[in-house]
Amino acid sequence: MTTHHTAQDTAHRAGHGTAHHCGHGAGIRDWAAIGDQLERSARVRTPFLEGAADWLAALADGEARRVLDVGSGPGLASLVLARRFPGAGVVAVDAAPELLARAAELAEDAGLADRVTTHRADLPDGLEPLGAADLVWAGQVVHHLGDQTAALAALGRSLRPGGLLAVVEGGLAPRFLPRDIGMGRPGLQARLEAGMEDAFTAMRAGLPGSVPVPEDWPALFTAAGLTPAGSRTFLVDAPAPLDALGRGYAYDRLNRMREGLADVLPAEDLEVLDRLLDEESETGVRKRPDVFCLEALTVHVGRRA
Repeated sequence: MTTHHTAQDTAHRAGHGTAHHCGHGAGIRDWAAIGDQLERSARVRTPFLEGAADWLAALADGEARRVLDVGSGPGLASLVLARRFPGAGVVAVDAAPELLARAAELAEDAGLADRVTTHRADLPDGLEPLGAADLVWAGQVVHHLGDQTAALAALGRSLRPGGLLAVVEGGLAPRFLPRDIGMGRPGLQARLEAGMEDAFTAMRAGLPGSVPVPEDWPALFTAAGLTPAGSRTFLVDAPAPLDALGRGYAYDRLNRMREGLADVLPAEDLEVLDRLLDEESETGVRKRPDVFCLEALTVHVGRRA
């Protein structure tokens, strides 16, 4: 199975989910900007990544010799996993050479280049040359593959017996703004999230080989031949006033919503978004004092028998 993403889909991913990218990215020209956005997202979510890694280490009894970070993007999760599993070699796997180059650079800067390597592959079938792993991490990757059950089965085949597949899916979208921000009709963020849910549904329906299934991840693991090993949700909770990194993440996400929902939002909401995205205005997310980040990310784990 090979993923095929448009530039619009990758932009949606940078705004909707994770610091990971798994598709070809046909038509994408500004990889530096995409990489920066994915890196900001991952850095803001570091508490989640570290908490999830600790939990996975407990499930794995603290031992892993080989870890695959599939759809790694610029590799921030790879670094967290390498630190949590100091005896493991970690492979950052992505389809975009530009993002893998950044992952290698960050590994070098962190003094982990001897244990964090990179591999270009289309997912999930391109993992076969890497051999078996004790842990496969797939951060908001599987929902970009048309047949999610088949994707889980393919990822599971990369595991040694007893190995763990951890997929980040679901949770709650990040909130950055109070219900009433003093501009326009209250409840803007809720309306934006509703629009993004519709866009996500349309994205899923448009994937090659798309198979609609209920998003019951333990049941999907079972259907893929894996044994469910637990699900856990982690919070990213950065209260107002947000720091510059968090404000950059908020700006990125709101900007992607502005681009992706331009044809469906009422003019009043678009005008408010433009004011929020004005980088010089005191009412913009770069400067206003009430911007925060509250997000919930869920990790579902399956084990190979």
